[in-house]
Amino acid sequence: MTSDITLFVNPTAGRGRGARAVGPAARVLRGAGYSVRTVLGTDAADALRRARAAVAGGTGALVAVGGDGLVSLALQAVAGTDVPLGVVAVGTGNDYARANGLPVRDPEAAGRLVARALKEDGGRPRDLGRVAGRYFGTVLASGLDSRINDRANRMRFPTGRLRYDLALLAELAALRPVPYRLRLDDGPVREVEATLVAVGNTDSYGGGMRMCAGARADDGLFGVTVVGPCSRTTLLRVFPRVHRGTHLTHPAVTVLSAARVTLEASGVTGYADGEPLGPLPLTAETVPEAVRLLGAR
Repeated sequence: MTSDITLFVNPTAGRGRGARAVGPAARVLRGAGYSVRTVLGTDAADALRRARAAVAGGTGALVAVGGDGLVSLALQAVAGTDVPLGVVAVGTGNDYARANGLPVRDPEAAGRLVARALKEDGGRPRDLGRVAGRYFGTVLASGLDSRINDRANRMRFPTGRLRYDLALLAELAALRPVPYRLRLDDGPVREVEATLVAVGNTDSYGGGMRMCAGARADDGLFGVTVVGPCSRTTLLRVFPRVHRGTHLTHPAVTVLSAARVTLEASGVTGYADGEPLGPLPLTAETVPEAVRLLGAR
């Protein structure tokens, strides 16, 4: 394997933590004997083009330095290739890193883990989801959670989990169940009334909301969480349990699993890895072992 490594950087991640993380991560990697170059773009499309060029050029690893948004771009560049992915998680949510046991907001520790994994095992295989031509590493959200995501993405303050908590409170005013048509693998179409349906490659989104607690990125299956009709009072009472993943035992919650999930509902937008995909219907499929993740546990 080549000793050249590409740092794929979002300098604005985490209110500038991305820019500050480059130096410590690069020093650790250079100290381990690797040649390091840095790639960033003028916008998301340009950044992805540059990342793909680095992968096509034979870089030894693509290391995303930023938050979940940048990791999502990096996944588009490395999925299905032999180039492993490293993550220096310094963003706001860092759900992908957390789900895979990677350091959060510690660029030196993340750099050491990347260097060690490159020398020892070259990264461990991890599944990804694919929907609307895009790979995702965490959760496909629809319904209340996608509306929360939309509102939270428009908010500039506060940061982290509190931003999603406040967005939830704002969206409760318009709370209503949505008629869904849900199909798992080749099974029959299920017609359900739901507050939200989340399809998890891993367990969390929104800075630690474990909506799909138990979902794993190494079993070839999604964890599917369906939250049925419930009142505002019930949601407010149960919502704190989402961060611990204990909401799954509530009577309004149904947990399913499948390798392919089709969601249909009128007026609902899908989000994957916090990025808007467009309106339903959408079909998500697992792609087993689509990426080699450096340092994953």
